[in-house]
Amino acid sequence: QVQLVESGGGLVQAGGSLRLSCAASGRTFSSYMRAWFRQAPGKEREFVASMGWTSGSTIYADSVKGRFTMSRDNAKTTVYLQMNSLQPEDTAIYYCAAVSHFIISATGPQNYEAWGQGTQVTVSS
Repeated sequence: QVQLVESGGGLVQAGGSLRLSCAASGRTFSSYMRAWFRQAPGKEREFVASMGWTSGSTIYADSVKGRFTMSRDNAKTTVYLQMNSLQPEDTAIYYCAAVSHFIISATGPQNYEAWGQGTQVTVSS
């Protein structure tokens, strides 16, 4: 089973930045897509960003577009989420996810096979 491990969360003031990392390890897992989701207390898990693994193309939720950037390392094992201009409404647990086969919708959490344990991001006002 592939394992995804997030890191990089923390407490930051509004307007600040954080970079999250998600490292993959374990059995060979040929990703079709990798993504970031987040879940705030009392809310459903919501899509943040995704990357098609072959093309490297990315899509973003409207709420983070222009502020967050998803990237990967050259070895294609680790993905990153650079978060700039953070706001209190960005406070959530951030999860990385992966799927090995074609999916119609990158934004649906139910489509992903593997999940990390999550990392807390707290933005103070």
